[in-house]
Amino acid sequence: MYPAWLGSLKKKDSDATRALWGGGYTTTRVDTIDYNTVSTTGNATDFGDLTVARYRLAGAGSETRALFAGGYTSSVNDTIDYVTTASTGNATDFGNLTTTKRALAGASSNTRALWGGGYTTSNTNVIEYSTIASTGNATDFGDLTISRSSLTAAASKTIGLFAGGYTTAAVQRLDSVTIASLGNASDFGNLSVGRFRLAGASSNTRALWGGGSEPTASDVIDYNTIASSGNSTDFGDLTAARTNLAGTSSPTRALFAGGDSSNVIDYVTIASTGNATDFGDTSQTRNQLVGTSNGHGGL
Repeated sequence: MYPAWLGSLKKKDSDATRALWGGGYTTTRVDTIDYNTVSTTGNATDFGDLTVARYRLAGAGSETRALFAGGYTSSVNDTIDYVTTASTGNATDFGNLTTTKRALAGASSNTRALWGGGYTTSNTNVIEYSTIASTGNATDFGDLTISRSSLTAAASKTIGLFAGGYTTAAVQRLDSVTIASLGNASDFGNLSVGRFRLAGASSNTRALWGGGSEPTASDVIDYNTIASSGNSTDFGDLTAARTNLAGTSSPTRALFAGGDSSNVIDYVTIASTGNATDFGDTSQTRNQLVGTSNGHGGL
């Protein structure tokens, strides 16, 4: 017989993990937020709207809140929005990044959201953070090992990883930080191949990196064991090669959504390896969106 605490964890994973998909671009920028219950395949459902329509933004979240930061409207944006993940409704203003940024990456623990890299008038190496439970402006955290944009991120409860991106070419590098402290990132290893506009997802032990540009669209999914530095290992393939997609996860499943003229959501079982399976569709075809959840590896 399972102990009571294990049953409650199983119930949380099965019933409560929501994947949220925010923003993006169709023929114009969108303010859409939609969601899926990660344990059950199917199409996404409308959740609400961001405070401002934008794309190339970043996402992060705790068990209760999802945050959406930066992006591009008619100009580069510094807005941070938040929603209560277990409900539905429109986003509320949370605060601002330290500077306007697009093509940045977000990772989080249950208490801190980290915002790394991105582009203002040039690529940046800045990492900043927000305390998720309290609204307010972001604060400086440290620096990535190199300035870059169009990167992605994932996390365990203690470590945040920033992967890939673009300088003057596709980047292979993986950086790591300790989320609860402040300081500059350390070199962690390399992706199997340099790529940008990719998506990240994680359990507490594994980070997965899906799709992106090499510079042509890729179907590659790599993974790393978060607790041990080193290069990525091949996991499998997406159902189709695409870039400008979004990723997030429950403790057991990783989802990859949208991308180049796509509304497809793929999923994989994080603890195994293998090719992705069709999960369903987002509410509209869009790229340059972002994902987060209330059950990802940082929680």
